[in-house]
Amino acid sequence: MSPRGVATPDVRERLFAAAERVVEKGGPGALTSRAVTTEASCAKGLLHAHFSGLDEFVAELCLDRFARTAAKAQALSALAGQGTVVRNLDAVALALFDSGGPAISGLAMTRPAAALRIREALEGGAPGFTAIEEAITSYVKAERRLGRVAETVDPHTVAIAIVGTAHHLLMTSWPGSSDPRPPMTRLVAALVDR
Repeated sequence: MSPRGVATPDVRERLFAAAERVVEKGGPGALTSRAVTTEASCAKGLLHAHFSGLDEFVAELCLDRFARTAAKAQALSALAGQGTVVRNLDAVALALFDSGGPAISGLAMTRPAAALRIREALEGGAPGFTAIEEAITSYVKAERRLGRVAETVDPHTVAIAIVGTAHHLLMTSWPGSSDPRPPMTRLVAALVDR
């Protein structure tokens, strides 16, 4: 346990990672500020010192994870012509399921105030599914120009299918349900594999 008054390094990430573990173990109902700080082995008031409350914390956690996946998707364009198209797209699609994606998405749905904050942030330009969709579209266009994706493949449709399926699987998965990764991988291969 961190002693009171001692700075906690990388506090946001430490709390976010702890929240993911709490939700993965016990579901959305297990998430309390005390459960998070206990899991993070830090002072009980640390979460409230950095966030106005649990709703803001949940919203920021979701937005942080969206931004990470969007950054990974934006790096796709540098991979055009390298590796396989399926593997490159699969890595981005599966990144949405890393770090407790289904559990965290379910958590956001159970907290209306957090869901509202997330929607407002996304409408204000925070990276989310739209940024991921745009990055996938650009990447598939680049691979099509290189001849690694058939000319008949529509890049925007591929992006919508990947992002839409990921969104569906995130919203309909919960701790203990079937792993959403295998159907996601099959979809990616069906969309672009030659």
